[in-house]
Amino acid sequence: MHKFFSSRNLVIFVVGLVASVGLIVGSAAVRNNRAMPIFIQEFGNDVVGIGDRVIAVPANGIDKVFGSVDNLINTYSENNYLKSKVRRLQSTEARNEALTNENKDLKEQLHLNETLTGYTAINASVLARTPSNWQQQIVINKGALAGIEKNMSVIVDKGVIGRIVEVNKTNSKVELITDSGDSASHFAVQVKGNKTMVNGLISGYNNANNELEMGNLTAKDKIKRGAKVTTNGLGGVIPKGLFIGTVTGVSIAADGTSEQINIKPAADTRNIDVVTVIGKK
Repeated sequence: MHKFFSSRNLVIFVVGLVASVGLIVGSAAVRNNRAMPIFIQEFGNDVVGIGDRVIAVPANGIDKVFGSVDNLINTYSENNYLKSKVRRLQSTEARNEALTNENKDLKEQLHLNETLTGYTAINASVLARTPSNWQQQIVINKGALAGIEKNMSVIVDKGVIGRIVEVNKTNSKVELITDSGDSASHFAVQVKGNKTMVNGLISGYNNANNELEMGNLTAKDKIKRGAKVTTNGLGGVIPKGLFIGTVTGVSIAADGTSEQINIKPAADTRNIDVVTVIGKK
Protein backbone atom coordinates (compact mmCIF):
# COMPACT_ATOMS: atom_id res chain seq x y z
CA MET A 1 0.00 0.00 0.00
CA HIS A 2 1.32 3.44 -0.94
CA LYS A 3 1.81 5.89 1.87
CA PHE A 4 -0.58 8.82 1.94
CA PHE A 5 2.24 11.28 1.58
CA SER A 6 3.80 9.67 -1.51
CA SER A 7 5.24 12.01 -4.17
CA ARG A 8 2.11 11.93 -6.33
CA ASN A 9 -0.38 12.48 -3.53
CA LEU A 10 1.80 15.19 -2.04
CA VAL A 11 1.86 17.08 -5.35
CA ILE A 12 -1.93 16.79 -5.75
CA PHE A 13 -2.47 17.94 -2.12
CA VAL A 14 -0.17 20.98 -2.52
CA VAL A 15 -1.76 21.96 -5.87
CA GLY A 16 -5.26 21.63 -4.39
CA LEU A 17 -4.28 23.69 -1.35
CA VAL A 18 -2.74 26.44 -3.51
CA ALA A 19 -5.77 26.45 -5.80
CA SER A 20 -8.15 26.68 -2.83
CA VAL A 21 -6.23 29.54 -1.26
CA GLY A 22 -5.98 31.31 -4.63
CA LEU A 23 -9.70 30.85 -5.25
CA ILE A 24 -10.57 32.27 -1.83
CA VAL A 25 -8.20 35.22 -2.27
CA GLY A 26 -9.42 35.87 -5.81
CA SER A 27 -13.05 35.63 -4.73
CA ALA A 28 -12.39 38.09 -1.93
CA ALA A 29 -10.81 40.50 -4.44
CA VAL A 30 -13.75 40.09 -6.84
CA ARG A 31 -16.22 40.59 -3.96
CA ASN A 32 -14.54 43.84 -2.94
CA ASN A 33 -14.27 45.17 -6.54
CA ARG A 34 -17.34 47.32 -7.08
CA ALA A 35 -16.70 47.44 -10.85
CA MET A 36 -17.39 43.72 -11.24
CA PRO A 37 -20.86 42.56 -12.27
CA ILE A 38 -23.21 41.69 -9.43
CA PHE A 39 -23.42 37.93 -10.23
CA ILE A 40 -19.60 37.65 -10.14
CA GLN A 41 -19.49 39.45 -6.74
CA GLU A 42 -22.19 37.09 -5.42
CA PHE A 43 -20.12 34.12 -6.63
CA GLY A 44 -17.06 35.56 -4.82
CA ASN A 45 -19.07 36.07 -1.63
CA ASP A 46 -20.27 32.47 -1.73
CA VAL A 47 -16.76 31.08 -2.22
CA VAL A 48 -15.32 33.20 0.60
CA GLY A 49 -18.20 32.24 2.89
CA ILE A 50 -17.68 28.53 2.19
CA GLY A 51 -13.93 28.91 2.77
CA ASP A 52 -14.53 30.70 6.05
CA ARG A 53 -16.84 27.91 7.22
CA VAL A 54 -14.39 25.20 6.11
CA ILE A 55 -11.63 26.82 8.12
CA ALA A 56 -13.83 27.91 11.06
CA VAL A 57 -15.45 24.52 11.77
CA PRO A 58 -12.25 22.60 12.58
CA ALA A 59 -10.77 25.65 14.29
CA ASN A 60 -13.83 25.99 16.56
CA GLY A 61 -13.80 22.25 17.16
CA ILE A 62 -10.18 22.31 18.21
CA ASP A 63 -10.85 25.28 20.49
CA LYS A 64 -13.77 23.47 22.12
CA VAL A 65 -11.69 20.32 22.58
CA PHE A 66 -8.87 22.23 24.25
CA GLY A 67 -11.41 24.13 26.37
CA SER A 68 -13.06 20.89 27.50
CA VAL A 69 -9.72 19.29 28.31
CA ASP A 70 -8.71 22.36 30.29
CA ASN A 71 -12.01 22.29 32.24
CA LEU A 72 -11.59 18.56 32.88
CA ILE A 73 -8.06 19.06 34.20
CA ASN A 74 -9.23 21.90 36.45
CA THR A 75 -12.14 19.80 37.76
CA TYR A 76 -9.84 16.83 38.44
CA SER A 77 -7.34 19.02 40.30
CA GLU A 78 -10.08 20.68 42.33
CA ASN A 79 -11.62 17.30 43.16
CA ASN A 80 -8.28 15.96 44.41
CA TYR A 81 -7.73 19.09 46.47
CA LEU A 82 -11.18 18.81 48.09
CA LYS A 83 -10.64 15.11 48.80
CA SER A 84 -7.33 15.86 50.51
CA LYS A 85 -9.01 18.56 52.62
CA VAL A 86 -11.76 16.14 53.65
CA ARG A 87 -9.18 13.52 54.66
CA ARG A 88 -7.23 16.09 56.66
CA LEU A 89 -10.42 17.30 58.33
CA GLN A 90 -11.46 13.76 59.29
CA SER A 91 -7.99 13.06 60.65
CA THR A 92 -8.03 16.29 62.67
CA GLU A 93 -11.48 15.58 64.07
CA ALA A 94 -10.48 12.06 65.13
CA ARG A 95 -7.29 13.35 66.77
CA ASN A 96 -9.18 16.12 68.57
CA GLU A 97 -11.77 13.66 69.84
CA ALA A 98 -9.05 11.33 71.17
CA LEU A 99 -7.24 14.23 72.87
CA THR A 100 -10.50 15.52 74.36
CA ASN A 101 -11.34 12.11 75.83
CA GLU A 102 -7.81 11.67 77.17
CA ASN A 103 -7.86 15.14 78.69
CA LYS A 104 -11.20 14.39 80.35
CA ASP A 105 -9.90 11.12 81.81
CA LEU A 106 -6.75 12.78 83.12
CA LYS A 107 -8.73 15.63 84.71
CA GLU A 108 -10.95 13.12 86.48
CA GLN A 109 -7.89 11.23 87.70
CA LEU A 110 -6.20 14.42 88.91
CA HIS A 111 -9.36 15.44 90.78
CA LEU A 112 -9.39 12.01 92.40
CA ASN A 113 -5.71 12.35 93.35
CA GLU A 114 -6.52 15.39 95.48
CA THR A 115 -8.65 13.21 97.80
CA LEU A 116 -5.92 10.61 98.46
CA THR A 117 -3.90 12.38 101.15
CA GLY A 118 -1.31 10.20 102.83
CA TYR A 119 -0.78 8.04 99.75
CA THR A 120 1.18 8.36 96.52
CA ALA A 121 -0.83 8.50 93.30
CA ILE A 122 0.73 7.53 89.98
CA ASN A 123 -1.25 8.01 86.79
CA ALA A 124 -0.76 5.46 84.00
CA SER A 125 -2.24 4.37 80.68
CA VAL A 126 -3.40 0.88 79.78
CA LEU A 127 -1.13 -0.81 77.24
CA ALA A 128 -2.92 -4.11 76.72
CA ARG A 129 -4.82 -6.99 78.22
CA THR A 130 -2.83 -10.16 78.84
CA PRO A 131 -3.79 -12.79 76.23
CA SER A 132 -3.86 -15.64 78.75
CA ASN A 133 -6.20 -13.78 81.14
CA TRP A 134 -8.11 -11.40 78.87
CA GLN A 135 -10.90 -10.72 81.37
CA GLN A 136 -8.76 -10.71 84.53
CA GLN A 137 -5.52 -8.80 83.83
CA ILE A 138 -4.29 -5.65 82.10
CA VAL A 139 -0.83 -4.16 81.53
CA ILE A 140 -0.10 -0.50 82.28
CA ASN A 141 2.78 1.69 81.06
CA LYS A 142 4.35 2.45 84.46
CA GLY A 143 6.66 0.22 86.48
CA ALA A 144 9.38 0.23 89.12
CA LEU A 145 11.08 3.28 87.60
CA ALA A 146 7.92 5.27 88.28
CA GLY A 147 7.62 4.00 91.87
CA ILE A 148 5.12 1.19 91.26
CA GLU A 149 5.23 -1.66 93.80
CA LYS A 150 3.47 -4.98 94.11
CA ASN A 151 0.04 -5.02 95.86
CA MET A 152 -0.63 -1.33 95.21
CA SER A 153 -4.29 -0.57 94.50
CA VAL A 154 -5.38 0.49 91.03
CA ILE A 155 -8.40 2.73 90.59
CA VAL A 156 -10.24 4.87 88.06
CA ASP A 157 -12.43 7.88 88.73
CA LYS A 158 -15.46 5.67 89.48
CA GLY A 159 -13.81 3.20 91.83
CA VAL A 160 -11.37 0.33 92.40
CA ILE A 161 -10.53 -1.94 89.45
CA GLY A 162 -7.73 -4.11 90.89
CA ARG A 163 -4.22 -4.31 92.30
CA ILE A 164 -0.63 -4.64 91.06
CA VAL A 165 0.53 -8.28 90.92
CA GLU A 166 3.68 -7.98 88.79
CA VAL A 167 6.16 -5.11 88.42
CA ASN A 168 8.74 -4.61 85.67
CA LYS A 169 11.01 -1.64 85.03
CA THR A 170 8.69 0.21 82.66
CA ASN A 171 5.34 -1.60 82.95
CA SER A 172 3.21 -3.49 85.43
CA LYS A 173 0.50 -6.13 85.43
CA VAL A 174 -2.82 -5.43 87.13
CA GLU A 175 -5.09 -8.17 88.49
CA LEU A 176 -8.67 -6.94 88.10
CA ILE A 177 -11.10 -7.05 90.99
CA THR A 178 -13.36 -9.25 88.85
CA ASP A 179 -10.79 -12.09 88.84
CA SER A 180 -12.44 -14.96 90.71
CA GLY A 181 -9.61 -17.48 90.29
CA ASP A 182 -8.28 -19.46 93.22
CA SER A 183 -4.99 -17.55 93.14
CA ALA A 184 -6.65 -14.13 93.04
CA SER A 185 -5.99 -11.79 95.94
CA HIS A 186 -9.07 -10.46 97.73
CA PHE A 187 -9.87 -6.92 98.79
CA ALA A 188 -10.87 -6.31 102.39
CA VAL A 189 -14.07 -4.26 102.29
CA GLN A 190 -16.85 -2.94 104.50
CA VAL A 191 -20.48 -1.92 104.24
CA LYS A 192 -22.69 -0.17 106.76
CA GLY A 193 -25.54 -2.29 108.05
CA ASN A 194 -28.63 -1.28 109.98
CA LYS A 195 -26.83 -1.49 113.33
CA THR A 196 -23.16 -2.14 112.71
CA MET A 197 -20.36 -1.99 110.14
CA VAL A 198 -20.02 -5.33 108.33
CA ASN A 199 -16.52 -6.30 107.11
CA GLY A 200 -15.63 -8.99 104.62
CA LEU A 201 -13.64 -9.94 101.52
CA ILE A 202 -14.37 -9.72 97.81
CA SER A 203 -14.47 -13.48 97.29
CA GLY A 204 -15.82 -13.90 93.76
CA TYR A 205 -17.46 -12.46 90.68
CA ASN A 206 -20.65 -13.48 88.89
CA ASN A 207 -19.98 -12.77 85.22
CA ALA A 208 -23.58 -13.44 84.15
CA ASN A 209 -24.95 -10.76 86.49
CA ASN A 210 -21.83 -8.56 86.53
CA GLU A 211 -21.79 -8.67 90.33
CA LEU A 212 -18.98 -8.92 92.85
CA GLU A 213 -19.50 -11.27 95.79
CA MET A 214 -18.60 -10.21 99.34
CA GLY A 215 -18.04 -13.16 101.69
CA ASN A 216 -16.42 -13.97 105.06
CA LEU A 217 -18.77 -11.51 106.72
CA THR A 218 -17.80 -10.49 110.26
CA ALA A 219 -21.36 -9.81 111.40
CA LYS A 220 -24.98 -10.47 110.51
CA ASP A 221 -26.99 -7.35 109.95
CA LYS A 222 -29.65 -6.04 107.60
CA ILE A 223 -27.99 -4.54 104.52
CA LYS A 224 -29.97 -2.12 102.38
CA ARG A 225 -29.94 -2.26 98.60
CA GLY A 226 -27.84 0.61 97.26
CA ALA A 227 -25.54 0.75 100.29
CA LYS A 228 -21.98 1.72 99.38
CA VAL A 229 -19.18 -0.81 99.72
CA THR A 230 -15.67 0.58 100.32
CA THR A 231 -12.22 -0.71 101.26
CA ASN A 232 -11.70 -0.93 105.02
CA GLY A 233 -7.96 -0.16 105.03
CA LEU A 234 -6.98 -3.26 107.04
CA GLY A 235 -3.38 -4.25 106.43
CA GLY A 236 -2.20 -0.72 105.70
CA VAL A 237 -1.44 -1.33 102.00
CA ILE A 238 -4.81 -0.33 100.55
CA PRO A 239 -6.23 3.06 101.55
CA LYS A 240 -9.47 3.06 103.51
CA GLY A 241 -12.59 4.37 101.81
CA LEU A 242 -11.90 3.48 98.16
CA PHE A 243 -15.24 2.92 96.44
CA ILE A 244 -15.95 -0.67 95.35
CA GLY A 245 -19.64 -0.56 94.36
CA THR A 246 -23.22 -0.67 95.63
CA VAL A 247 -25.21 -3.51 97.20
CA THR A 248 -27.75 -5.23 94.96
CA GLY A 249 -28.87 -7.86 97.46
CA VAL A 250 -27.93 -10.62 99.89
CA SER A 251 -27.85 -14.31 98.96
CA ILE A 252 -26.56 -17.67 100.15
CA ALA A 253 -22.89 -18.27 99.38
CA ALA A 254 -21.62 -21.18 97.29
CA ASP A 255 -20.95 -23.27 100.44
CA GLY A 256 -24.68 -23.22 101.15
CA THR A 257 -24.25 -22.28 104.80
CA SER A 258 -23.23 -18.62 104.88
CA GLU A 259 -24.51 -15.41 103.42
CA GLN A 260 -22.82 -13.25 100.81
CA ILE A 261 -23.47 -9.68 99.74
CA ASN A 262 -23.88 -9.07 96.00
CA ILE A 263 -22.31 -5.86 94.71
CA LYS A 264 -22.60 -3.97 91.44
CA PRO A 265 -19.03 -2.77 90.62
CA ALA A 266 -18.57 0.99 90.45
CA ALA A 267 -16.06 0.75 87.60
CA ASP A 268 -16.41 -1.02 84.26
CA THR A 269 -13.32 -3.22 84.05
CA ARG A 270 -14.09 -4.03 80.40
CA ASN A 271 -13.40 -0.47 79.25
CA ILE A 272 -10.29 1.08 80.84
CA ASP A 273 -7.89 3.59 79.29
CA VAL A 274 -6.33 5.56 82.16
CA VAL A 275 -5.75 4.43 85.76
CA THR A 276 -4.25 5.70 89.02
CA VAL A 277 -2.00 3.48 91.12
CA ILE A 278 -2.23 4.12 94.86
CA GLY A 279 0.56 3.38 97.36
CA LYS A 280 1.30 4.35 100.93
CA LYS A 281 3.83 7.17 101.36
